[in-house]
Amino acid sequence: MTSKYRGILGTWVLALAATIATQGAHANDLLFVSTGAATRAPIGWVEFCAERPTECKTTTSAPRDVVLNSKSWTDLVRINKWVNESVKPMTDMDHWGVVEKWSYPDDGYGDCEDYALLKRRLLIEAGWPREALLMTVVRENNGNGHALLTVKTDKGEFILDNQEEKILLWSETSYRFVKRQSQNDPNRWVSLGDPRPTISTASSR
Repeated sequence: MTSKYRGILGTWVLALAATIATQGAHANDLLFVSTGAATRAPIGWVEFCAERPTECKTTTSAPRDVVLNSKSWTDLVRINKWVNESVKPMTDMDHWGVVEKWSYPDDGYGDCEDYALLKRRLLIEAGWPREALLMTVVRENNGNGHALLTVKTDKGEFILDNQEEKILLWSETSYRFVKRQSQNDPNRWVSLGDPRPTISTASSR
């Protein structure tokens, strides 16, 4: 590991510590998204599982959160950074000729959900619990749909996003959170409650 990369990791570890330290009792409700009723899984996930039934065939399990410390944070930053830098952005229409297709970016190209799927796979292979790695659907300020990976930890829910270099708490992002995988069953999706005020100005990325 180069001294420059160690410096970047060190900066992010310090940033995490500062973020957690500034979360007072009144901000605890913004560390974790409130989950609601069961909702329909995205068609992209349904078709992904139809193509890869062995990956999606799971049994119901108890929710598990990652214990966040300097080592786990460093691993998270490393994998997030590697995927964001290794995969080149390409829309599903340009890539596959269809509007929506969830897949691993094994050829080096993909869109938002493909980045998230690869991060999820690499973290699971590194020993992280599947129950803490949740595919998530959000809305951007301009109303467009977007997919990312939520990592549930004992210190909050952090977002791995191909459009953002830093790993942020969910409440530090500008997205409106819509739904995500259940911790008990990745094939069951739940709606999300977002108490933050709606941002009225639209912006595009």
